[in-house]
Amino acid sequence: MQAILATLGYVLSPDGTRVLMIRRDRRPDDLHFGYYNGLGGKLEPGEDVVAGMRREIREEAGLECADVELAGTVSWPGFGRNGENWFGFLFRIPSWTGQPRQDCPEGTLVWTELADILAGRVPMWESDRHFLPLVFAAQPRVFHGSMPFSNGRAISWTYTLA
Repeated sequence: MQAILATLGYVLSPDGTRVLMIRRDRRPDDLHFGYYNGLGGKLEPGEDVVAGMRREIREEAGLECADVELAGTVSWPGFGRNGENWFGFLFRIPSWTGQPRQDCPEGTLVWTELADILAGRVPMWESDRHFLPLVFAAQPRVFHGSMPFSNGRAISWTYTLA
């Protein structure tokens, strides 16, 4: 399977109770328009996943990552606008420096209560609710999941813990 390689990162507040999310509200043609999402994007040629995650956080939020923790990976066959396959490396960013920028090109940056994210009180991809409890577990373990999509919706979810 050929897939688009991407990163998805969750910047945590210093006390761990909030997450810096992007409310995707800049481009109406955005596949994620109207949803809250973590920060991230496609890897560039020759870039490793941690370097890509750091670059995306810097570009989207203006922050420098001090720590980058691999939470897991997710394969999203059929996810893209035209049915492309995506493979994502998901990270927690528990420490960082700088101030979140006010002019993120992807949308509005919003500090969002972790409890609201996990309770489903934040507009996001319905499918994110399957893996976010693993990302934010009290005793996190690296996971590797598969979430096939058809017609813009997840049709299943499986994972293993490393």
